[in-house]
Amino acid sequence: MYVAGHRSTTVQEHVALVEIDLTGELMIAAAAASEDRLSPDRIDEVLDVEGADGDGADRLPSWPRSPGRSPG
Repeated sequence: MYVAGHRSTTVQEHVALVEIDLTGELMIAAAAASEDRLSPDRIDEVLDVEGADGDGADRLPSWPRSPGRSPG
């Protein structure tokens, strides 16, 4: 039986792990919420994002992004 050895973590794997973590945070918040859906403001709070003028067009997470990647 072949067992793969340890290999270095790629940028894509790191991003995937961050996305999994954020999805988990949303699932926990949704399970604890009394309403049927989380409001956009509550989602922003859970994901720790901010918008400069409040319209959400420029929302950026506070966690670091990969270099050379655009937010959208």
